Amino acid sequence: MSGLKLSALDADDLDVISAAVQDALVAVRDCAYFKDEKRFVLLLNRFRWEADPSVEAAHSRTHSALVFNEVTAVRHQDIPVDQPDRMLELLAVVQENDRSVTLRFAAGRAIRLEIGRLACHLGDVGEPWATPWKPAHPVE
Repeated sequence: MSGLKLSALDADDLDVISAAVQDALVAVRDCAYFKDEKRFVLLLNRFRWEADPSVEAAHSRTHSALVFNEVTAVRHQDIPVDQPDRMLELLAVVQENDRSVTLRFAAGRAIRLEIGRLACHLGDVGEPWATPWKPAHPVE
């Protein structure tokens, strides 16, 4: 099976990417803003929600890259930038308005990207591996 490759040019497309990256794990050191290129990149350990565990005999994860282009500024909320090995759990990616996207993490953490326009790409960059752990969220 080839890896997932998705692009988002509007809020509906971004909703699909958000669903694909829900519960991804990312180290603080693997979040990078390349100001001169107007690019923000996250390297993810992504849970493969799209995989059928009855066919593949297990849940699985894979490495993925989530890239935002046309980024003009980055703002952090409670991101421990002084702890590069700290793992963050990505919960959602939301377009707040025409000029901003928010990456929402567990524990109230967030990264807000100011954008010229939405230009986002998600691509798997490795072979998937089996995991016995399926993310679960408490029902409120």
